[in-house]
Amino acid sequence: MARSVIPAFIAFALILFIAGVRTQEIDDEREFEYKEGPKGPEHWGELKEEWKACGRGTQQSPIDVVKRNAIISPNLGTLHRIYHPANATLVNRGHDIMVNWSEGAGSVEIKGKRFTLKQCHWHTPAEHTIDGKQHPLEIHLVHQAVDGEIAVIGIIFEFGRPDTFLAELRDAIMAIAHMEPPVKPLGMVDPYDIKFDSRKYYRYMGSLTTPPCTEGVIWNVIDEVRTVSEDQVRALQEAVHDGYEKNARPIQPLNGRIVGLYDHEYLYTEA
Repeated sequence: MARSVIPAFIAFALILFIAGVRTQEIDDEREFEYKEGPKGPEHWGELKEEWKACGRGTQQSPIDVVKRNAIISPNLGTLHRIYHPANATLVNRGHDIMVNWSEGAGSVEIKGKRFTLKQCHWHTPAEHTIDGKQHPLEIHLVHQAVDGEIAVIGIIFEFGRPDTFLAELRDAIMAIAHMEPPVKPLGMVDPYDIKFDSRKYYRYMGSLTTPPCTEGVIWNVIDEVRTVSEDQVRALQEAVHDGYEKNARPIQPLNGRIVGLYDHEYLYTEA
């Protein structure tokens, strides 16, 4: 990945622009926390009126994906990605590390609608659990349609071989832990470097996992669990602000929602 140096005032302008990206996620982590306390997850909905969905919403994320309860849904189809390299910026939002594609880096087609890839970020440990098991890492690829609807692809990791995408970002992640403003241009970054198998995944309607916890988000949790090294997870934890090393929101009630399963192999076998 190419690297460049920009003046501090331009970097600050980038922060303001990135904060305005219409994925609606909060960018000031000082307003909420993950640990128990007055700003903890159980109180997010009480901190601001516009965050009330965090406490009163009925379709909140993350959830525990119970495989045996998922409904096989052939009409979901393979996640059709058309990604391409684009200029990206690494941002330390305090509560997480984010790669932002300011120009858009392609899209994914869901239910016949195109969702443009905006950014990706990591949660340690993983936010979604699978059959009650929590893994050490999850990456969220956040997409948005022209009408504002949001679709997220969640990829879960277990400890093992290093992840190739995080390996490319290693030096930048280590550097951004001590940068002010906390923004580092990356040059051209190809989102196809984020590897995952889109032929089997779970879909449900949920929400953003940080305030304002906006509902109506199309979640696609990949069944394949990929691998990441302990050093890579540690680098992400050390880069964020103190107290946000563990930045996973607790599991939310399903409240009768249906979790669909698209399984290309099953459909092929049954055909």
